[in-house]
Amino acid sequence: MKPNTGKGAKVLIIGGGIAGLSAATALCDLGISPLVLEKSPFLGGHAIQFACKATDSCQNCFACSVEEQLRKVTENPQILGTLNSELKRLTKKDGRFMAVIERYPALIDPERCNNCGECFKVCPEADKAAIQEAYSVYNQSRYGINIDRCLYFAKDKSCNRCQEACPENAIALDQDAEKMEREFDAVIVASGFTPADPAEKDQFGYGTHKNVVSALELERILRSRGKAIRPSDEKEPKKIAFIQCVGSRERKRPFCSRACAYALRMAAAIRARQPDIETTTFYIDIQSFGKEFLKTYKALKADIRMVRMIPGDVYQVEGDRLCVSFMDHATHQALDEVFDMAVLSVGLMPGKDNKVLSELLRIDLDETGFFSPPDHTAGRETTQDGIFVAGTARGPMDIADTIADAGKAAWEAARYLITDTTSWRYP
Repeated sequence: MKPNTGKGAKVLIIGGGIAGLSAATALCDLGISPLVLEKSPFLGGHAIQFACKATDSCQNCFACSVEEQLRKVTENPQILGTLNSELKRLTKKDGRFMAVIERYPALIDPERCNNCGECFKVCPEADKAAIQEAYSVYNQSRYGINIDRCLYFAKDKSCNRCQEACPENAIALDQDAEKMEREFDAVIVASGFTPADPAEKDQFGYGTHKNVVSALELERILRSRGKAIRPSDEKEPKKIAFIQCVGSRERKRPFCSRACAYALRMAAAIRARQPDIETTTFYIDIQSFGKEFLKTYKALKADIRMVRMIPGDVYQVEGDRLCVSFMDHATHQALDEVFDMAVLSVGLMPGKDNKVLSELLRIDLDETGFFSPPDHTAGRETTQDGIFVAGTARGPMDIADTIADAGKAAWEAARYLITDTTSWRYP
């Protein structure tokens, strides 16, 4: 039986990252009401942490598009969102889905919170993300409590410093989770990806050497500080090594994470803003994705030193500098070169909840752990009628491709829901 086939149909979107936000705005434009379900305290996912990489001109990194999509969602009363929430059960009857959603308490009342940050200042576990700060002004409140790391929940409820410090009485730690049931006509899975753990590649010294960071950590530095600085002393580095394909393009994870353009744009942005910094990119090969990338690559590589070899080891030397050992591709000589900072471009792995979601929704995963279509002609459909997949839940993509893919998933969901689409034209 077909679900609600009018434009009043309701769609559950699992995930509030860039794919979920883009799908929500696309559905809303088609007259379909979406509910965005997000596990964390904030919308925007990984991509909202990315910094603009414009130099003297736009580099098409699309970080600004994430901010714009978040603004559209938070300002649109037709798009509903529920944070700190998780899908617990999904059943289907007479063409409609019944969802059981568990919503964990926000703990910080967004109506009372004035974003002063006092809770963050007094939290003894703030450096371990017990209290998190949003990366966008469009997330309200700007602070969220991570119940998995907060001492109040992890131990004996004796630590309530944030609650005591809040001048607006906006924090109440003694709240209980609640369950709610909602009916939907279709579901879009936009649960995103999990970054590879750079500590797995122990030869690079992540977590041991102070100035070895992931690319996502450097994004946060650029977004908050406006420039590259060394974590050890907050001084400007003179030489930065970018190491590609950390956690992908290997035997157990043979797929490409499509991060080439992303890292090169970051290196170019740093060179443009801090011209005294030398940047070197160590890579396996450069994969071209997107119609504009080849032109971008030709322009960028003229200003960035490229070494076609992944280093064997990174070890710390005097002054918290880093010695990078690698084989020169041209001469086949073993070289050691000292850098002030190393940036690991980690791979895009399947979402950590993919297996649970696949069982919950009764849809398939491929051999790598991403959600797979029933066949190569299925687009964003799944093995379950009325359930669609968008963005990096299907596989590695950059921001531009994720936005486009989410729009297509929304279109396919709308086509499934609305019988008469003869007057429609895909945007």
